[in-house]
Amino acid sequence: MADTTVKKTVGSGDRFGAHRVLEPKGVLPQPAFRIDNDMTRIWDNEMLVDVDILNVDSASFTQVKGQAGGDEARVAGIILGIVAERGKMQNPVTGSGGMFTGRVAEVGAALEGRGLAPGDRIASLVSLSLTPLRIDEVLSVSMDTDQVAVRGQAILFESGIFARMPDDMPDRLALAVLDVCGAPLQTERLVKSGDTVAVLGATGKSGLLCCYVARKVIGDGGMLIGLGHSPDKCERLEGLGICNVVRRVDSSDALACHQEVSRLTGGRMADVVIDCVNVPDAEMACILMCRDGGTIYFFSMATSFTKAALGAEGVGRDVTMIIGTGYTRGHAEHALNILRESPELRELYASLYA
Repeated sequence: MADTTVKKTVGSGDRFGAHRVLEPKGVLPQPAFRIDNDMTRIWDNEMLVDVDILNVDSASFTQVKGQAGGDEARVAGIILGIVAERGKMQNPVTGSGGMFTGRVAEVGAALEGRGLAPGDRIASLVSLSLTPLRIDEVLSVSMDTDQVAVRGQAILFESGIFARMPDDMPDRLALAVLDVCGAPLQTERLVKSGDTVAVLGATGKSGLLCCYVARKVIGDGGMLIGLGHSPDKCERLEGLGICNVVRRVDSSDALACHQEVSRLTGGRMADVVIDCVNVPDAEMACILMCRDGGTIYFFSMATSFTKAALGAEGVGRDVTMIIGTGYTRGHAEHALNILRESPELRELYASLYA
């Protein structure tokens, strides 16, 4: 049962949530080591949500699975331990979090104009790495979808963004899309008609959406190269007919990736490279696959700024590198609409995540 002892405090906290930071003082919740997840009180510019599903970001979940040796009970224990220590779900190795779905429990007086009421179902569109979270119980762990069913509560700050859960698709399906909804809209903005686009990690949750959007934008005159690691997933992507060519590569083998894209493009390389992998050390592959003057979009939370910046310098590659932000105005509805307009992609997503 949800905690029913909540009481609102007098006055407002900081709109960005700095009032919840315990350690170290003077920073915002995301870079903080520990934040206050005491749900027996909320400030009047906070919203309390009864959480039922955590969608842990792919890089973080992959790391936790490896640490746990693939054991579900150990995965649950690691997640519980992180939240108990930090007051939030922020993987200490990757630094990333994820998002949640839940039902609104309390709305602070200062937020009543947002049109939400207790009982409304929402998905957070801000990272769990900055969200005060308390987990009372882990109910189940889905090792294939990065989703963890829980009984717990979370706080959204005044600056926190969210989406109402759609009524035309199951929650787990919508959550899988909303988890990566920044990627396809950013891709649409970066790619131009006639471009050659290479998507690394094209077979994954964000990669599939990026491929779909890139295909629409580049048109018949462009070339879309889908790059994945799993033979089965590459075959699945090929079956969608979105990419001009699908190849299996190791994202940590920069030279092999460079050689493959060079062969496919006659040495011209890609105008835009999109990184959607969930493992480290893909920076150099992206850099070497991109032409001079091209653009790399790092959506992966496993990306190292140091490796990317110094790596491009080290090989003399003049490229624009963009950090994948989780927020782009209108990103949630844009991503959900992809499934609404593509029955094939929706069927695939439903088979994987719903």
